Amino acid sequence: MATTTGTLITVAPTGAELSKGDFPQLPTTLDELVETAVACEAAGASMIHLHIRDGEHRPTLDHGHLKAAVDALREQTSLVVQLSTGGSVHDPLEQRLTVLDAEPDSCSLTCGTTNFGDDVFLNPYGFMSDLYVQAQEREVVPEFELFDLGHVAALARLIDAHGLPFGGKVHVDFVTGVPGGMPGTPAALLAGVAMLPAEVTSWAATGIGRTHLPIAAAALAAGGHLRVGMEDNVVFSRGVQVQHNRELVERVAHLAEVMQRPPMSTQDARTMLGVKDRRTA
Repeated sequence: MATTTGTLITVAPTGAELSKGDFPQLPTTLDELVETAVACEAAGASMIHLHIRDGEHRPTLDHGHLKAAVDALREQTSLVVQLSTGGSVHDPLEQRLTVLDAEPDSCSLTCGTTNFGDDVFLNPYGFMSDLYVQAQEREVVPEFELFDLGHVAALARLIDAHGLPFGGKVHVDFVTGVPGGMPGTPAALLAGVAMLPAEVTSWAATGIGRTHLPIAAAALAAGGHLRVGMEDNVVFSRGVQVQHNRELVERVAHLAEVMQRPPMSTQDARTMLGVKDRRTA
């Protein structure tokens, strides 16, 4: 696995689980997403992981909404635009495949089914395989989301079956601290890293809720990259809610600077991930 002196910071600003009513500061409209993206890029983010909401602030996989967000962010930022193919836990598998129609730079590809709090996040192997092949055909770079150690083995199975993804790089993100998935501890994260197949070229980590800081510190120390955002954590410190995704990006950007692995530029991120440049001159 290649080592890097820079840190890829991904911001996941919205997610599909939180309510706008409970968290008015959650960016759910297109204008709010664009403002968030611009601010987070300035703070050190080089990729954005998007879940889209409709006019009622509910999660949606509507093509029009997805395409509008991809186009707006591509026009107003240089961020790598990644669409979630997870949607919400209630979205049907067939609809989740249509996310690629919006022509993102990258898409998430979760490598297995996970108990997700009181729900089940369904990702059977057939769906994973179809998404992998369609991403190859559409020239979209997948980010493999790993919620458990079994997902690392499933990733190896996908690579063995279908070869390398488009772009020739394999980037994964460990999502830790989900109730039902791997715990958000350095020991669990490093166990997963030790199991990664040889084809993996870079990895990142996400800590849900109060696990976000220990996971960020462990990932930086071990040569990994970071994902933060209100999708994963809405508490900045004890008793203090996050008011803007920029706050979370700024904090880990500072950590990365202290660790002498400063935030990576968007161009360096594109090179590391093997992303196709869909931007127009």
